[in-house]
Amino acid sequence: MSTCGKSVAGSITWADLTVPDAEPIKDFYSQVVGWKTQAVNMGKYDDYNMELPGTHEAIAGICHSRGINAHIPAQWLIYIHVADIEESVRRCLDLGGKVLVELKGMSGYGRYCVIQDPAGAAAALFELAPEP
Repeated sequence: MSTCGKSVAGSITWADLTVPDAEPIKDFYSQVVGWKTQAVNMGKYDDYNMELPGTHEAIAGICHSRGINAHIPAQWLIYIHVADIEESVRRCLDLGGKVLVELKGMSGYGRYCVIQDPAGAAAALFELAPEP
């Protein structure tokens, strides 16, 4: 996951599309919008970072709905930076939302979870790892 510069709490920092078969969908977006692809090894398969044309700036991900992504809805999922993810989850639940994917670490980037608001829309909450 790229965080495209310094993230500010409340900003959208990333978007993922999780689908049963990422291969044809990454090719679709490459041809339709011009994104370049960079494979991300997930062990037994690759997911993909989508990069702006002519750069190595990853701006989105296209992922298989397996492994850690098995329970993520098949839709574009935005990642919203929050300052305190536990507090944001607590407020989500207090206000009638749900947690669809429990809090998980993202190998050095930070932590995330997927929530659903009371209207049924899903979004990921993302907290950056503390700087060393």
